[in-house]
Amino acid sequence: MTTASSYRVDVRGLSEFSAVDLYEMLKLRVDVFVVEQTCPYPELDGHDGECQHLRLIENGELIACARLWRPTPDVVPRIGRVAVSPNHRGKRLGDALIRESIAACEALYPGEAIEISAQSHLQKFYGSFGFERTSEEYLEDGIPHVNMVRRG
Repeated sequence: MTTASSYRVDVRGLSEFSAVDLYEMLKLRVDVFVVEQTCPYPELDGHDGECQHLRLIENGELIACARLWRPTPDVVPRIGRVAVSPNHRGKRLGDALIRESIAACEALYPGEAIEISAQSHLQKFYGSFGFERTSEEYLEDGIPHVNMVRRG
């Protein structure tokens, strides 16, 4: 396994994307969640405009992304739509993506907890970043998940 090479972190709202950058991010998410995981679900759920979008970019190429969302002020911020390009796996980019997402949430929402709806098989991975399971297992779009929280 190689380590993540040099990447640039980009965090912005949906309206700040060029059409090409938006297309690349949505394509990556559909390729990973709908096609690769064979999970037909409404990827374009109407919430992207309310979110900050974190992207890892290397040499001008999108290599990973996540969605940072806080639906209302009384709801804990969430990290979701965590995706690493299949062409860049094996570089520990998942680790980098979660570290950068936590740092961005801490900057946007200082001192607050962060939630994630984790695929059940990734509990140990998210646990290594301080997330703790807070729910029983449930099916989301046919895939077992658990809710996890990282205390602020």
